[in-house]
Amino acid sequence: MATPLRFAFWMRAVEASVLAVAICFSLGATDASARFNNLGHRLMCTCGCAQLLGECNHVGCPESGRERNELTAAIASGLSDQQILDGFAAKYGATVLAAPPTKGFDLVAWIAPFAVFAAALLGTILLIRRWGGLGGKNKATIAGEASVLDPAEQARMERIRRETGSDGGF
Repeated sequence: MATPLRFAFWMRAVEASVLAVAICFSLGATDASARFNNLGHRLMCTCGCAQLLGECNHVGCPESGRERNELTAAIASGLSDQQILDGFAAKYGATVLAAPPTKGFDLVAWIAPFAVFAAALLGTILLIRRWGGLGGKNKATIAGEASVLDPAEQARMERIRRETGSDGGF
């Protein structure tokens, strides 16, 4: 009897823990500072420092303060994250986005690195296979080629083999 009660107790404890974790994550999702941090890491500073807006820390940056104020105002006005990102892209150009959009021609920026890697990998595999085929002559092939040679060349090859103690391979 104690086992079903103990099992029920632990099941309720797990359910309560999962609920508590879900509540904690949902509270942080609507917090303005969490949204500012999230969006600040999805935008680039436009001063040319090549840093994320949320991380731009160089002294005397003429742009980051103004852009952060714009971001705070946009969050306070109740715009969605996508509307804020679209607004910044419309005002400063697509280069303000830390990651290129995944639609239209910008999709090439996501696909090209993987395509180049795949092509290089395929080329390397084909090159290694080709190189493997060049040195892959067996003794029967070598013997067949030797029979085509004239007797003087065969005698020279036999003398080289005897003097070096090699059968022609490495």
